[in-house]
Amino acid sequence: MPGQPYPPILLATTKRDDRVHPGHARKMAAKLQALGYPAYFYEPGAGGHGYGKDNRERAAFIALGTNFLGSAIG
Repeated sequence: MPGQPYPPILLATTKRDDRVHPGHARKMAAKLQALGYPAYFYEPGAGGHGYGKDNRERAAFIALGTNFLGSAIG
């Protein structure tokens, strides 16, 4: 809802999610950004619904989330 104080959000999906189409996350990020909210979007090509094919990709995603939380809440 426009005008409400929302915290920053990180929306993550993958291009190969076979359960939830990545278009949903894309549209949500675009809508929040259009309303002026700090919405960040991450969509790697690899992975699936459970995210990640290997430990390197999982570690990169965990690092991304940890970095986002650190910058969002200090």
